[in-house]
Amino acid sequence: MDLFPYPPVGFHFSVVFELFPQTPNDFRFQEVSGLDVEVEMEPVKEGGQNRFTHQLPVRTRYTDITLKRGMFMGSGITLWCKNAIENFVFVPTNILISLLNADHLPLQSWYVINAIPKKWSVSNFNAEQNSVVIESLVLSYNYFTYVSVESLVGAAASLSGGVSVSI
Repeated sequence: MDLFPYPPVGFHFSVVFELFPQTPNDFRFQEVSGLDVEVEMEPVKEGGQNRFTHQLPVRTRYTDITLKRGMFMGSGITLWCKNAIENFVFVPTNILISLLNADHLPLQSWYVINAIPKKWSVSNFNAEQNSVVIESLVLSYNYFTYVSVESLVGAAASLSGGVSVSI
């Protein structure tokens, strides 16, 4: 069995919100997009140097994440969005987005910090098409961190190496 297939497939993933209550359907998404980070650069001109401008890193910028899924009634995530949009009560939550292997184990994860709903929309209704109603959720957040299997294995090894058990 190949634990780390290359390249991984993009259709096997999970999205877990740190929200309660949730239903089993709250973990089912058909699409995740926007896991992007970019370093903003500041141009600095050096006196006497006319061939180029130095580009110095300033800060990172994270784009909004868009989640899409079939519309579910009674969803905890939908209630969280509704509370933010209708009552203007924003409760930031963290989200774990994981790319999974064939055994449903994470290959790579992204831990999204302090996400809040920015936009919620529903697909078009069309009497001439036989399609599922899709809800889209756009989230704004502070940043995300990478959580790789290698880092988890390394952390477990360092913990087990530093702990002694006497019997």
